[in-house]
Amino acid sequence: MTPGSVSDLKAMLTGLDPELSSRAWCFHLLDEDGLIPQTAFAVIREAEGTCAILPAEAAPDDAPQFAKITLRIHSDLEAVGLTSAVSNTLAMSGIACNVVAALNHDHLLVPWDHRHKALQLVEKLSLDARR
Repeated sequence: MTPGSVSDLKAMLTGLDPELSSRAWCFHLLDEDGLIPQTAFAVIREAEGTCAILPAEAAPDDAPQFAKITLRIHSDLEAVGLTSAVSNTLAMSGIACNVVAALNHDHLLVPWDHRHKALQLVEKLSLDARR
C-alpha cells in the first residue's frame, strides 16, 4: 500500500472529490520518431505505436475531444472496485469512460459533450456511498 493511500472501496467512493478540467483533451498517435509533446497529459506505448493524450489545441482538428475528471482521492494502486464502480455508473447512463490510473489519482476521460452529466453522476456516486 502506498503511504497515505486509501484501499477500502467505501472510503474511496465517499472521498472521490472529482474535479473537472476546463480543458478538452484528445488521444493522438505520435510519429515513430517524434518527440513527446511537453503538453501531453499521458503517454502510452502499445504494440501499434505510442499514443499521447494531448490538449485539444495540440491535436488534429478532427480528433474526438474528451473531458478529464480527476478523482482526487488518493487511491491505492492495489485497491479493488473503484474503476468498476465509476465506469459502471457512467455506463448505466450511456457515457463512455476511459480510465488512466496514476500513482496518486485516477483520471476519467469522457466524451466532451457529456462532461457535466458525467461529473454529476460521479458526485452522486460519492454522495450515495456516504449514506
